[in-house]
Amino acid sequence: MGRLFGTDGVRGVANADLTAELALGLSVAAAHVLGEAGSFEGHRPVAVVGRDPRASGEFLEAAVVAGLASAGVDVLKVGVLPTPAVAYLTGALGADLGVMLSASHNAMPDNGVKFFARGGHKLADELEDRIESVYEEHRTGAPWQRPTGSGVGRVRSYDEGFDQYVAHLIGVLPNRLDGLKIVLDEAHGAAARVSPEAFARAGAEVITIGAEPDGLNINDGCGSTYLGLLKEAVVQHGAHLGIAHDGDADRCLAVDHTGAEIDGDQILAVLALALREQGGLRSDTVVATVMSNLGFKLAMEREGLAIIQTAVGDRYVLEEMKRHGYALGGEQSGHVIILDHATTGDGTLTGLMLAARVASSGRTLADLASVMERLPQVLINVPDVDKSRVGTSAELASAVAEAERELGSTGRVLLRPSGTEPLVRVMVEAADIDQARAVAGRLADAVKSSLG
Repeated sequence: MGRLFGTDGVRGVANADLTAELALGLSVAAAHVLGEAGSFEGHRPVAVVGRDPRASGEFLEAAVVAGLASAGVDVLKVGVLPTPAVAYLTGALGADLGVMLSASHNAMPDNGVKFFARGGHKLADELEDRIESVYEEHRTGAPWQRPTGSGVGRVRSYDEGFDQYVAHLIGVLPNRLDGLKIVLDEAHGAAARVSPEAFARAGAEVITIGAEPDGLNINDGCGSTYLGLLKEAVVQHGAHLGIAHDGDADRCLAVDHTGAEIDGDQILAVLALALREQGGLRSDTVVATVMSNLGFKLAMEREGLAIIQTAVGDRYVLEEMKRHGYALGGEQSGHVIILDHATTGDGTLTGLMLAARVASSGRTLADLASVMERLPQVLINVPDVDKSRVGTSAELASAVAEAERELGSTGRVLLRPSGTEPLVRVMVEAADIDQARAVAGRLADAVKSSLG
């Protein structure tokens, strides 16, 4: 069996790759493993369980809840809430673990299971590996230790989680958003209620799109992976800015008043300078990934800030932040972690902080984001290839070496297998967009021919 856990939980086509049986078994295994790790500390364990609006989340939630309760875990069901809300509530309520059912930005047929440890933190690789091992042991015949009678877990809804999370978001804002008109694209996802409520309570005039989830339309032509509707809406309504989330609202991208996209690198740059001004950017350091645009690195160095780069994945950014106590980190894709106020990427919090900077500075988002100039960067996703051989194919290594020789010191190449989807990502940066496109196209062809 290949590793079930990717860079962001266990994910796949719901009811095909990710079945009710798998969700139940993983939940029981997680209860046993986290118990052995000492998280339960001798008391009756409690889990927070939430989901995004996908139709498949309904039966998968039932399976997860059944698995946890059958293992003696009391369950608080918080319903449809963003991933960072489940992480926050896991910590705020003193729960022993949290479970989120979501496939984030993936299309509706997919779903996923993400686990959080005590405090609302993502699991380390070794704990994920242990959960997989225990799950596989019992799947192949070893019986579970099952409580009976009063030992089984109890299940109840925790509707207070919505207001508790919104109050947290408002409570950490440095200033209000009065006078700002903001368009929010909720991707018909988990933040469809939370995000408009938070921005409105903070004082903004809010216009929403993509805020009518029906279980089938999540991420469908809207949200952070499809910014066209948001760009049009911002210009049409004369808004100061627009904010776009993905299906589980752990990421945030933005649009300025002209309709121009503001990506995760630019958001990080704006927030880094704001935090430094407020005395909250510890060690004058920002954590980013190897996918960050070279323009971001140059801008931060020009401003006297240090950059630390990690592997792609917000979990690796978070690990580096926690290891050294850094306050801010994130990805170009819009996963931004503000560690003083969140244990994971939080798209609603990020959007609020970005808007707060616009409000307090009196400057447009376009002006604030101009601190960095994005160098031309081309990203091509190559599907239906054996992504496990990216690092071992001699033919592909030769193609990469040739591309690097052509680009020289004015650009760079990055190939990596997706941690959540069956594809390989080809990224090329160059001083000239035409050169970047040409090199990326040749590398994409090389990936297909050598890994197809």
